[in-house]
Amino acid sequence: MKKLLPPILFILFAVVMGLICWGFGFKHIIVFPYNLIGIPLLLTGLILAQSSKMLFLNLKTNIDTFGQPDKLVTSGFYKFTRNPMYLGFVIAIFGVAILYQGSISSFILAILFFVISDQWYIKFEENAMVSKFGNEYLQYCKKTRRWI
Repeated sequence: MKKLLPPILFILFAVVMGLICWGFGFKHIIVFPYNLIGIPLLLTGLILAQSSKMLFLNLKTNIDTFGQPDKLVTSGFYKFTRNPMYLGFVIAIFGVAILYQGSISSFILAILFFVISDQWYIKFEENAMVSKFGNEYLQYCKKTRRWI
């Protein structure tokens, strides 16, 4: 599972969401044009994730989920959430679910994406951050929420 990076998981979920939603003919609860509200969510989420990634690149710090952290980033969106990249992906995947006209299967998969992000990726990263930065990271955690 260490090779399944969050952006790949996001794409995989978006594709599977569409295949299940449309392939099995589940009932859609958000009709056109109301489903288009998913577009700003999708774009906002992707912009949040990408701009947070760019901050890491500009600071020349490791972005690999399973790599060793080398800097504690607390600027940019990291002032407001410890996980803006994951938050962006979660917002975006809910945007995709709405774009797919909100079948129940789409929302179940969006929630599953959130749970995997929270319980697998973020827990792994937080343990690495505590090991590397200790009390400095714990103090950051006290001031900044995991999500929002």
